[in-house]
Order: sequence, then C-alpha cells, then structure tokens
Amino acid sequence: MAKKPTSNPAKTLYRPIGLASGLIGGAIAGQIFKQVWKHAAPGDRDEPPNPLATGYGLKEILIAAAIQGAIFAVIKTVIDRGGARLFERWTGEWPGN
Repeated sequence: MAKKPTSNPAKTLYRPIGLASGLIGGAIAGQIFKQVWKHAAPGDRDEPPNPLATGYGLKEILIAAAIQGAIFAVIKTVIDRGGARLFERWTGEWPGN
C-alpha cells in the first residue's frame, strides 16, 4: 500500500524532533561503544583510540572505528524510526519521503 506524500508542514514540524533524536542517539551510541570497548579491547586499555592516538596500531584504530560506526548506525536507525512512528501516531503523517 502506497502512502501519500508527506506535507511540507509535517516535514518542518519533524525537523527539530529529528535533530534532537540524532543528538540523543549519538550520546547513547557513544556510551555503548565505550562499554563495548572496555570489554573487547586487548590488555588494560579502557579508552577507545582516536585516529591520532600514537599508542595504537592502525589495525586497532580501524577496528575501533568500524565497531563505533556499526553501533552508531544501529542506534541512530532505532531512534529515528521510533521517532518517526511516534510522529506519525501524533500527526497522522509520516515525516519522511
């Protein structure tokens, strides 16, 4: 079943909700990644490496970046989709497309 196109007012109304959910999702994903890194990192390194860290090899930095990206993408998708569903329930319009 095809949905009707989203109106411009609905897209405008959803924009602040989408921005806020993106910030919240990023913060949650960052915390989850830190906890995953604490348990997955070799040795006693509790802090995940950043791209300019000298104490880590390139392989370890790339693995950390891949894990962080995957966690961020999943969390962002879950939060964005949930926010869109709530918006649709409240307004009767899907905020995307």
